[in-house]
Amino acid sequence: MTNRTWSRLSTRERQGIVLGGVAQFALAGWAWCDLARRPAALVNGPKRVWAAVIAVNFVGPVAYWRWGRTATAGARRFSR
Repeated sequence: MTNRTWSRLSTRERQGIVLGGVAQFALAGWAWCDLARRPAALVNGPKRVWAAVIAVNFVGPVAYWRWGRTATAGARRFSR
């Protein structure tokens, strides 16, 4: 793989990188806000560990949404 500078990337490549970064930060921010507001009893494991996991690219926030939260009464009501 060849190292290329930002100025040598095409417009489409730049847009893709920026869009990916925005999506990553949006997912992480959404997960961190949910984690901060969610009581510790409704989180699978320590909140500090999940806060660190969320910082890992796209994998962290997705893992938090999938395995980090416990089901609440409201979530069970909508899953029918």
